[in-house]
Amino acid sequence: MARRLAAIMFTDIVGFTASAQADEAGALGLLREQENLLRPLLVAHHGRKVKSIGDGLLLEFPDALDAVECGVELQRRAHDRRARENAPPLRIRVGIHLGDVQRRGTDILGDAVNIASRIEPLAEPGGVCLSAQVFDQVFNKVGVGLEKLGPRLLKGVLEPVDIYRVVFPWSGKGSPEGPLLPRLAVLPLTNISPDPSDEYFAEGMTEELIAVLSQIRGLRVISHTSVRQYKGTTKPAPQIGAELGAESILEGSVRKSGDRLRITVQLIDARTDEHRWAQTYDRTLENVFTIQAEVAERTAGELKVELLSAEREALQERPTASLVAYELYLRGIQAVRRFGGVPTLETDREVEHLFEAATREDPRFSAAYAYLANHLIAAADFTRPAKELFPRARELVAKSLELNPRSADGHTAAGNLAMQADLDWPRAEEEFERAIYLNPSSSVARTWYGYLLAILQRYDEAKKQDLAAIELDPLWPLPRTQLVYAYVYSGETDAAIAACESLLTTPGHDSWARDTLAWAYAKAGRAEDALRLLDALKDSSDPPSRMNRAADLALLGRYGEARALLSEWEQGRLPWHISEVEAASWYGLGGETEKALDLLERNFRTGDRILWAFYQQAGFDRIRSDPRFLAMLKALNLPTAEPRPRPRPPARPTI
Repeated sequence: MARRLAAIMFTDIVGFTASAQADEAGALGLLREQENLLRPLLVAHHGRKVKSIGDGLLLEFPDALDAVECGVELQRRAHDRRARENAPPLRIRVGIHLGDVQRRGTDILGDAVNIASRIEPLAEPGGVCLSAQVFDQVFNKVGVGLEKLGPRLLKGVLEPVDIYRVVFPWSGKGSPEGPLLPRLAVLPLTNISPDPSDEYFAEGMTEELIAVLSQIRGLRVISHTSVRQYKGTTKPAPQIGAELGAESILEGSVRKSGDRLRITVQLIDARTDEHRWAQTYDRTLENVFTIQAEVAERTAGELKVELLSAEREALQERPTASLVAYELYLRGIQAVRRFGGVPTLETDREVEHLFEAATREDPRFSAAYAYLANHLIAAADFTRPAKELFPRARELVAKSLELNPRSADGHTAAGNLAMQADLDWPRAEEEFERAIYLNPSSSVARTWYGYLLAILQRYDEAKKQDLAAIELDPLWPLPRTQLVYAYVYSGETDAAIAACESLLTTPGHDSWARDTLAWAYAKAGRAEDALRLLDALKDSSDPPSRMNRAADLALLGRYGEARALLSEWEQGRLPWHISEVEAASWYGLGGETEKALDLLERNFRTGDRILWAFYQQAGFDRIRSDPRFLAMLKALNLPTAEPRPRPRPPARPTI
């Protein structure tokens, strides 16, 4: 088979599967309309339709410019149609790649086809995404803006692929990331101190450097969650840069002996593996904040980032006047990191002790109050009841922001309390936006903001925050999982599965990825695919895996395993906690709607308002229009409309 260079385009109608379940005739009309819009464009741009794939199309063009111009014009006409006609909305995603293909009859094969198919789900509804190969051919030839989204790990593709998007006039500013900014990864500093127990200082200095550099709005700094796995790594800089989507890497070592410090850092171009600068700082411990500021300023200068005057002032500020307090603070950070950030009663008490000791040494240490507040919020209902931890966290947040109103961590904690403790959605949104304004590199603030937006059913906004968090913290599975849920709840099950499959490429999170993918398959009605993954959990005694398997089977209409767990719960024999709201959701999946409603109302009367976190689950689909359920949603100021198509639950669950 002869090989040739071609531009490959994939299209997909957003939400088609769910639309077809609700209105088959209307969905088929959308397919015809997509073809009608494309037919004259293919003639004008020398393209050809290779084949239909479900509700999408595989198209081939002789060059990248023709493909991009065709994709842009297709979206313009679809947009004009939505504005002009009283017709079902036709929202299309377009992905384009340039590469070698092989022809087999009228079909085409090759890696280029696979890559283009993986790029298409990354486009927003009504959007066009391109690979770097396409961008290089068209960037100064098309009359639209092109914005870099950064590298993406695509299923079946070994190396990350740089992705760009077309910025249409109606798409506003687009990505929360705004214009293309330098992306920097700070690798864990190596501890070369004579005393191995000084490891806490190297770990803390790494996180503090990330925090200081994150204050520079002209940089995007990869989160500690993603860089910590590179501690002691022998991987070359280009490989690390590709895995993290970072153009530059800052690495170095720390030697602490008494009150003397030697900190060596070097900035590396991750694309060429060349050193941009290196510096050794021989100072006393009291100069540690000056070193951090100098490293930040030098890094910004080398990356051609101009510091604002306010940023220069912020870099010169000392977070605490007490070196004893600062060392306790760094030990507190290490305590959290040592246990992987997963709260346990042991770490909870140790972290609380260290940060409280830091604030006793310096009662004006804002960062210590904020860090402890965020830790307690994360630990709520894991180590101690939320009602016990939230009041303490509220005191800490108030103190942190009183001392430093510009604390991004403090505003993140305030947003979390407004969301989880007060159910004050507007104030939570205001706090998260403030945190992101103060620290655009905060993946934590963006992840929690995305969660809030999904709770309020503002899915497109939620997905933008999730994608921004993934760019800043590419190896953290939480924003990736949230993105899957946002796609599912907005009716975009195909995009959800594509995003969920990418979770399988996240190192160290295979089990979590499989569980989430099984759920996404179940939501999409792909029973065989879901059961294939659920079989691996058949003999598991792990509580989360057992619960996930039971819930997914119930979602597929096989209620027996979920009912068995509920029977254990009813008799108080389960060795782990299931909330009344979760149990109500499972009853709903089995069609026991009266039992579900009674349980929800009983829970609501106790003052436990956790329904906000679960109300969109499929287990409540059968009672979604019930006045009793709607009354609870209204009391919580939650959306009561049904903005998205949903697969119908099985008519008769089987035992």
